[in-house]
Amino acid sequence: MRELEPATFDDAIREGPLVVDFWAPWCRPCLALEPVLEKIADRVPVARLNIDDHPEIASRYEIFSIPTVMLFAEGAARGRVVGVRPLAHFEAWLAEMLPAGELDGLAVQPYDNA
Repeated sequence: MRELEPATFDDAIREGPLVVDFWAPWCRPCLALEPVLEKIADRVPVARLNIDDHPEIASRYEIFSIPTVMLFAEGAARGRVVGVRPLAHFEAWLAEMLPAGELDGLAVQPYDNA
């Protein structure tokens, strides 16, 4: 999983859909969530940010509890999940938050019947 820091964070969230895990190494629920996020990474890029090392970014996004997982697209936050959830929860969340083309990593062109 890609580690983010202040120098790379803003560019990373601008690139396209990106799931960011706000975590800390001492957080047991964060460690329990890691295998779920690795499975999600097959469908959408996932990165993480250590809130102890980079509290300024955690503060910018009002991260008060960890793990917090946020979805970014085109530089904007689209949603968040707080706490450990099963894979099915994250799959449903991503399907709700992202159009099918973004979720599958495909460039989908709108259909024009004119």
